[in-house]
Amino acid sequence: MLTTARVDDHLRGRTLRIDGLSRRFGAVSALDGVNLDLRAGEVHALMGENGAGKSTLIRILAGLDRPDQGDILRDGVALPYGQPAAMRAAGFRFIHQELHPVPGLSVAENMLLDHPYPHRFGLVDWAVLNKSAASALARLGLDHLDPRGAMSALGAGDQMLVRIAASLIGGGAWLYVMDEPTAALTTAESERLFDVIGDLVRQGAAILYVSHRMAEVMRLADRITVLRDGRHIATHIKAETDVNRVIEDMTGRDLGGLFPARAAAPGAAIVLQAKALSSSGLARADFDLHAGEVLGLAGLSGSGRGALLRAVLGTAPRAGRLTLDGAEVGRGPEAVWAQGIAYVPRERRAEGLIMGRSIAENVTLPYLRRFARAAVFLNAPRERKVARDLGERVRLKATTINQVCAELSGGNQQKVLFARALAGRPRVLLLDEPTRGVDIGARFDLYRLIQSLRAEGVAILLVSSDLSELLGLSDRIGVMRDGVLTEILPAADLSEARLLARFYHGQETQT
Repeated sequence: MLTTARVDDHLRGRTLRIDGLSRRFGAVSALDGVNLDLRAGEVHALMGENGAGKSTLIRILAGLDRPDQGDILRDGVALPYGQPAAMRAAGFRFIHQELHPVPGLSVAENMLLDHPYPHRFGLVDWAVLNKSAASALARLGLDHLDPRGAMSALGAGDQMLVRIAASLIGGGAWLYVMDEPTAALTTAESERLFDVIGDLVRQGAAILYVSHRMAEVMRLADRITVLRDGRHIATHIKAETDVNRVIEDMTGRDLGGLFPARAAAPGAAIVLQAKALSSSGLARADFDLHAGEVLGLAGLSGSGRGALLRAVLGTAPRAGRLTLDGAEVGRGPEAVWAQGIAYVPRERRAEGLIMGRSIAENVTLPYLRRFARAAVFLNAPRERKVARDLGERVRLKATTINQVCAELSGGNQQKVLFARALAGRPRVLLLDEPTRGVDIGARFDLYRLIQSLRAEGVAILLVSSDLSELLGLSDRIGVMRDGVLTEILPAADLSEARLLARFYHGQETQT
């Protein structure tokens, strides 16, 4: 059977030092003399905006790229460049937010894809394969996962845990590089991942943790290193710094706190009203959404948060009553958009953007009739002007409005989706995980935009699995369980702990 030996005590003194690492791509300096050290038994967060150099550093650590200069030393011994097998032999394991499992295979088969399957008499020895997978899962306390079960039956959180357990097979794992591991996870799934990280650290592993979510970085990290424009800006002991200092290091400016202050309280006018609203995945929702209000939607995976947004958008048949300014809301997305309800989806690549098309084309996509001459020919100059104006409104960073979306950073792709939503001057904005995978600078820009829209009277329905974001932006928060909107509470009365407690049977836990 393949080994899954624990990280032994003799690894607890192991170190990794990155010394003067530089990498250029033409005229662009992706890394410029970066220094970083990692120690066994700690979580070291690597922070920076998109383009700061984090991905380049990870690719070099994985042996997928070669630096122009600098050294990577494990326990004082230099490691070779550009050799993935050598980096794996050195104990490096990489956990990315995009897992790419093979859904048609079992959990055990997915876990051993990087290894030769065990054979007996020329055939796969399924008993040994399943036992190897079960042993690795047990190491992380994942007894609820059946190695013989289908990978396709698991949620994103369990698939992430399977990927981590798979890295234990074969032994020798020491450094785990986790790149945005919670981006697609629910709060409960993230909590399970954090427990596993704690177990790995206690066993002597080192974790290099990359995330845009400040709350979880401040919770997990022992030290925090910040990169900006390819340079090492600072390394902080977590206990000796705070969120504002880290944000200032990342952006080069004082943002005055992550969440901009609210300009005014919501208005009295009801913009969107739902009575006994139901649809696929949504059993019942009753709510009033006021002008200038952000109503957050919270709940566990499968609670119905996204289903409620889709019911409003009209992507599935709905029952009950849904009105916009007193008028019945249309039955399909085209009618809904035309009435002034805009949507920013959670999956910008799969559900939102045509990646090979320009910014201008993506911004105006739902409104092409408005840019037509004689209802036939596109008024391209007007399309580009509208897209440019909206690009300025959302602080879009691009070389030109004709740049294709595939060339933009994740944060700027998200800003294109916001620009599209604003092109129709919406009365209601539906936001599904609006800052997923977005760096801190772009995230602050989007938060400021949301607050400015509130001040203009736009009503916003917000789904987010980031509880700090939900509490920081919302006026009220609706709690969903089993497809039912069970209660709506003032956000000012809630903490993250109290909100989490409402997810489970509506009861608060002692904290």
